[in-house]
Amino acid sequence: MLLLSALLALSACGGDDDTAPAPASQSATAQMALLETTDLHYYARSYNYYSDKADNSVGLERTATLIRQARTDFPNNLLVDNGDTIQGSVLGTYEAQVAPIPPTQQLTMYKAMASLKYDAGVLGNHEFNFGLPYLSQILGGGLDVDGVDPTIGTKDKGPGFPIVTANVTSLKTGKPLVEPYIILDRNLTATQADGKTVMLPIKIGVIGITTPGILNWDKDKLDGKVSTQDGRDTAAKYVPEVRARGADLVFVLLHGGMNANGYFANMENPGYYITKDVKGIDGIVMGHEHNTFPDRGTNPAYKFEGADNAKGTVNGVPAVMASSWGKALGVINYALKWDGTAKKWSVDTAKTDVQVRTIQTGTNPNTYVASDTAVVQAAQELHDKTRAYVASPIGTSDFRLSSMFADVGDVTALQIVNQAQQEHVANYVKNSLPQYASLPVLSVTAPFKAGFAGSTDYTDVKAGTMTVAAAADLYLYDNNTINAVKVTGAQIKLWLENAAHRFNQIDPAKTADQWLINDSKTGVQPGSAFPGYNYDVFTSPDISYEIDVTQPKYNVNNPSQGGERIKNLRYKGQPIDLSQEFIIATNNYRANSSAPYILGTGKKFDIIWASPDANREVVLNYVKARKDITRVANGSVSSWRFAKAATAGKVLFKSGKDELGLAQAAGLTNISVDKADDTGVNNGTGTYTVYRIDLSQ
Repeated sequence: MLLLSALLALSACGGDDDTAPAPASQSATAQMALLETTDLHYYARSYNYYSDKADNSVGLERTATLIRQARTDFPNNLLVDNGDTIQGSVLGTYEAQVAPIPPTQQLTMYKAMASLKYDAGVLGNHEFNFGLPYLSQILGGGLDVDGVDPTIGTKDKGPGFPIVTANVTSLKTGKPLVEPYIILDRNLTATQADGKTVMLPIKIGVIGITTPGILNWDKDKLDGKVSTQDGRDTAAKYVPEVRARGADLVFVLLHGGMNANGYFANMENPGYYITKDVKGIDGIVMGHEHNTFPDRGTNPAYKFEGADNAKGTVNGVPAVMASSWGKALGVINYALKWDGTAKKWSVDTAKTDVQVRTIQTGTNPNTYVASDTAVVQAAQELHDKTRAYVASPIGTSDFRLSSMFADVGDVTALQIVNQAQQEHVANYVKNSLPQYASLPVLSVTAPFKAGFAGSTDYTDVKAGTMTVAAAADLYLYDNNTINAVKVTGAQIKLWLENAAHRFNQIDPAKTADQWLINDSKTGVQPGSAFPGYNYDVFTSPDISYEIDVTQPKYNVNNPSQGGERIKNLRYKGQPIDLSQEFIIATNNYRANSSAPYILGTGKKFDIIWASPDANREVVLNYVKARKDITRVANGSVSSWRFAKAATAGKVLFKSGKDELGLAQAAGLTNISVDKADDTGVNNGTGTYTVYRIDLSQ
């Protein structure tokens, strides 16, 4: 496989000259740029298929424009892809699951990339999401691993560029699943000391490493078939081997990011320690974390010692991470020196430049580079099929699923999300995590669209035929993935106390109007607005609780300085046992980023499963499987209510205009209209209706 990949890759950097150059005896200098895309996640086109609208802020069709410009700027160049390429948008799901492509057809994403002539790539963790047989097929066949027929797929229908990954091993063979590295023979246009332009040969070693987390995230597809090895140790093993085979430059394609909080074996993001502990690396290309390095802004993602955002180096090694979804192109432009006597290249580090070029142009946040015609055309057929697919019916609903009154108890847009998440996690625990089989599985979700962006910024799926796009509206964030966390009853209470920050404290004795929701629409408590997407709720008959908004907000880091809003927290009708353990289905953002706010500073959730499956796809598949969605079964169980409190004045909130009937249909009989429109009430976008809630009912 290595020899074939090398033959496929032989060409002159930045040109098509087939004449083999004679090594020059004089010293010379040259430039060579390493160009990177990463975490494309099948965003071939600049399009949001669920809203059926163009989205110019993403897409390889625009990154391609940056690539072609960079090749003009840097005639000697090498283009690499850093993985997570084939999954992430509905385009990838369509080809893998909706209408699986035959072995005689090249993956459309690779077809689009072929127009750009990539030189090498690495497997990201999401390359494994659709299973090893599918991966083998789209790579052109040949994976020698249990459960795979290596004869399915042909090289001419593969990526068209070599894929290397050194730290994933087939248990069947004991060898790397794909080639661990490749050495590319290239010719550089160089300038001799006498000023003459010459072509000089160079050997470039490219080592691929992915995150070992694949064995956790895709355990059901990989368990017993492959093993993974530590990223830093794998780099240390192969860098000397690649050097010994004559590589002038050695690059590591790491589908991982950087964590400098202490090395540990099989860490997810070992970039810092690869550059710190492994000698002989000329550059590292990173990804996975969807961040940017170097970042010359005021608040870069990587600010620890050794990460030099000004120079674009990590522990002195040129390094780049180019965001995600085609938003940017990473560039490491090397200044090279040729030793005519030794016939070897070296890097002039002081003159090497690292940058991240974004598809956004100028200071206008809505202005982007033009599309690339070749990429657009390559993906056009799949684009059209996918648009038709998301508009296709998948079931029916006998009620309207809306988040307009989710803040005050309507669960019509929430319960089905919780049901889908709960079922998905419960099935996985039963089949793959038997050590947790005795623990109850619950689920939380939030009204992700809660009016923040305007009076129509709500989930609102009409009754009747439900399309793929309509089902997708139930879950806004297509990059969220299912996570399962193990918690105690006490931690569930903390979780709900944090969610209750959504509400302002109501003074029952106050006669003036009071706003219930602590958000930017009312301007109450500026700087402390609590967004709807953080307002997690349960929708299960097994759990119940009250929220007392007359109490101050709970302070998790100093409980004596706050109040307790969560009252009568019960599980199956009994006061919850604060020491009892539960599993909660949620998303990766909540499981990772929200822990300090829910549990306290420095605290982390016990994540027992970090699934690669997108929450949105889980919800979509749940609807598909049931076909007929009913209010009784999927939109009527609320686990909570407000604690009763008689107030001297009115308690108000805002939501969609003229939608009182929607609240009443959800059984919210304590809601009335206070003002038909909110003109003059705030500076919000669009016109809301101001509603009144009677907390005494």
